[in-house]
Amino acid sequence: MYNKIISNSLNKLFLSKTNLIICLCLCFVHNRLKAQQEPMYSQYMLNMIQINPAYAGNRAVDNFTTLYRKQWVGIEGAPTTASFSWDRRQEGSNVGYGLQVYNDRLGLESSSGIQAFYSYRLQFQSSCLTFGLSGGVLNYSANFSQAITNEGNDDLFSQDIHKWLPTVGVGALYASNHWYLGLSVPALLQTKVYDNNYQATSGANNHYFLTGGYIFEASEILKLKPSILVKAVKGAPLEYDFNMNAWIHDKLALGLSYRTRDAIVGMFEIQISPEIYLGYAYDYTTSNMKTYSNGTHELMLRLELNGPKMQKTLSPRYY
Repeated sequence: MYNKIISNSLNKLFLSKTNLIICLCLCFVHNRLKAQQEPMYSQYMLNMIQINPAYAGNRAVDNFTTLYRKQWVGIEGAPTTASFSWDRRQEGSNVGYGLQVYNDRLGLESSSGIQAFYSYRLQFQSSCLTFGLSGGVLNYSANFSQAITNEGNDDLFSQDIHKWLPTVGVGALYASNHWYLGLSVPALLQTKVYDNNYQATSGANNHYFLTGGYIFEASEILKLKPSILVKAVKGAPLEYDFNMNAWIHDKLALGLSYRTRDAIVGMFEIQISPEIYLGYAYDYTTSNMKTYSNGTHELMLRLELNGPKMQKTLSPRYY
């Protein structure tokens, strides 16, 4: 039914640049409502609390991270995501916790929310197993009344949607000094938004994330970290991120990623001072959107404070 509504609605839009953008966004919104609602990040491996609550407190410092992502540059109304997170764990403690606020916009729709994180680790001789839980609320808005059609007011676009929804996520992380393996469901609840014309799922659709990586010490100055992310979402094919990051003198990281059916990503992170890290990623679009897009830019800034003088966390700079 929703496919039919989208098809009929697109035929009623003016053939102007603005409305072409709305057409593209509506098609993408339909995709997201069926399948993916979690914000997308290219530098997730540098702050994985965004996809797995078990990472809360992983660095045993006060970790402040802000991220801004502008997707598909050149297309008005394309996805834009901003987030700010904080997490910490005291040295010697098994408990980590944190907070995150975020805003994700796409055309006529937006999602803003806040969530809290809690993690508990079981320490072994040379590894640890950590369990995490997240919970919060998000505000989902769809300003359909702002759409302009060639028939004036249209029933489909006559009502906006504004809804508060709960969010819950779970995750686990098993890590040693040289490798890690994580499994998470950051959006667990099957919350739904309704209006008088159609039913749409928002806030969750059971995203499953499997992550893993290994640290190779190629030389005294160079470390290599291959990693993979497998994403499973109900109603969509499996998506893979294959990544390779090279760390030079533990100060500069250069990386390359391939995201199936979507993009090739180049990235770097630099340690500006003992407390400040700056990261940047550029996505070269390989999907059909490359005809309209000039790629995607993503900027990350991380601040680490109150760390112990002799830090004993597990490879804190690498994951």
